[in-house]
Amino acid sequence: MKELTQVRQAVIQALNQAGLPALEAFPDRRANSYEGAVAAVAVGAAEGKVLGFCNYLGERYDETTGTIRELYGKQLEGEITVELRADRANACEAGVETAAEVLLGGLPSGIRPGELRWEALTWEKATKMFLRRGSLRCQALFVAESREDGVLFLDFVLKGVLKGE
Repeated sequence: MKELTQVRQAVIQALNQAGLPALEAFPDRRANSYEGAVAAVAVGAAEGKVLGFCNYLGERYDETTGTIRELYGKQLEGEITVELRADRANACEAGVETAAEVLLGGLPSGIRPGELRWEALTWEKATKMFLRRGSLRCQALFVAESREDGVLFLDFVLKGVLKGE
């Protein structure tokens, strides 16, 4: 899974777990099918940075297999955008409060929040709903490790997110 997709999915999952329906960007009319606020999440511009020496972080002992695995890391700095829509202004504002709590303190450990900004509440003619846009500057940390045989490397995975085998 690509890194930006992992970040977007982690944010969507965290918002949904907090009780705020969230999904990837959606067509205008789809927002009307939700009661209360709904969030559309996207990851904007991102830039990568090297961690360690050529992304090499060192070794880790795998207690399960009794082997040593090499670790590599990657860091992205980017912007998560959230658009909250609701049919009532107070529902939109309540959604903003929930989203702010999640974005600043409820994301996986691999996403380090920075500055969070919200635009003013507006009325959107196309959807006939209230809209509030927010953006969070953040750093996302990814790790990859070698397989047991040490030959191949696994994909980079967002730190703090369990990987399904």
